[in-house]
This record gives sequence, C-alpha cells and structure tokens, in this order.
Amino acid sequence: MDPKALKTIKYEAGGDLIRLTLDRPEALNALNYQGTLELRQAAQAIHDDPHARAVLVRGNGRAFCTGIDLKELAAQETPHDYFYQWDQALRLLERADKIVVCAIQGFALGGGLQLPLACDIRIATEDAILGLPAAKEGFIPGLGTYRLPRYIGLGRAKRMAISGEQVDGIEALQIGLVDYAVKAEDFDREVESLTQRYLALSSEGARQTKLMMSAYQDLPHGQFFEEYLHRQSIAIASPDHGEAMTAYREKRDPIYKSRLYRL
Repeated sequence: MDPKALKTIKYEAGGDLIRLTLDRPEALNALNYQGTLELRQAAQAIHDDPHARAVLVRGNGRAFCTGIDLKELAAQETPHDYFYQWDQALRLLERADKIVVCAIQGFALGGGLQLPLACDIRIATEDAILGLPAAKEGFIPGLGTYRLPRYIGLGRAKRMAISGEQVDGIEALQIGLVDYAVKAEDFDREVESLTQRYLALSSEGARQTKLMMSAYQDLPHGQFFEEYLHRQSIAIASPDHGEAMTAYREKRDPIYKSRLYRL
C-alpha cells in the first residue's frame, strides 16, 4: 500500500505508533466505496506491520465518521461487496497484534460507531453523538448488531439498534460504550496522553490478551483454552515478560522496548 495514493484516509506509520485518520471532512468522513477499500488496505497494513505496538484511529474535522455514504447508497452506486470489504477491515483491526485506540469527536453514527467497536480503547468528547440509525433508514445496522451487545448488553443494544436512539459521550461512558469521556477543549491533549499511556502498556502480554478477547472469544471452550496456551507461551517467551519480572524485583514500572530492535 502506498500511503500517498490514498484519497480518503491518511496513514502514518514508522516506529511504535501508527496513525490512521479518516479524511473526508467535507462529508463528515462518510465512508464511500473508495473509502472502504482504502480502509481495508490500511487495516491490512496495520495487521501486517511487524514494528508497531499501538494504533490511533481518528477522524479529521468536526465529526469522527457518519458511516456509509448515503448519497452514494441512494444513487445505487454502492457495489455489492461494500459490506464485505467493510467487514474485512474491521476484522483485520480486531486481529491486529496492536492496541488500537479510537478518538471520537462530533458524530459517530452507523459505520462510524461500528469502527470504534472494532477498536480496543475508545475516547469520546462529552458532547459526541453516537448511534446506529440504520433501522430508521430501512436497513440493518451492519455488524453493530454483532459487536454492540458485547459492550452494553443485549437489551440496551437492541433498544439502540431498533430505535436508532443516540447517546452523548457522557452516557456512552456510563453504559460502557466508550472508555473515556473528555471535555471538547481537552480532547486533543487527552487523546495524545491516553494513546501514549496505552503504547507504554503495550507489552507482548497485553497484545496477546487483546487477541484472546477480540479474535478468539467465539471459540468453543476447548479450542479457546488451546489458543490461550499458545498465546501464553508467546507472551512468557518474550523480552517484555523478562522486563516485567526484572521491574518487579527492582520495584519499578516496566519499560517495554520497541519491537524495532527485536527483529
């Protein structure tokens, strides 16, 4: 993937942190077909990156993302495989061995909420608006129907998905839809601070824990346990585990080294 060739997103990689920014501010970062293809390309690059330990996903402008491009959809210009490409992008983020932080300002609607649900840590402004309006528009709110109940429970998820009910950042925090709700004026500073915090916490053990909880949660117990044993062996064999044990003996916080220096 050539980041310079991307038209609807910005992709900045190099070192421990990847920055992915939705970049159609004039359309409130609505995802047209090209945007979905580019998001999948970016998600594949994130998944395959051997160096990065964390990812920050943001939206440029006054909205995070308003989901599928309704103008393109209404004009019947959305190819049939749009939803396949979209699903693949989200699954790649879930299965990436990085901690994925999502920063939400303004609107996060439809696919604009589905994307954060595929991330690990969600930060929203207190006045952000989050919801799944698709049922009011005559179709199913995508795989929000799959992921949303995992965070807020089946009952509340049904209510939001069927009614199209929207919540602000404060209520989203209260019901477990986001992890942090911050004042709009503090948003950029808090996002950078929390991203650096989770980057510092992104040990091999933390990344393997993310995979167990995101990528393998639906396995039968026996298969899940076998996967756990495999992932645990990776974590214990890593330099990060050695550093954590040394830090414990020395009564200090561990400092995990960049993956750049392990290859």
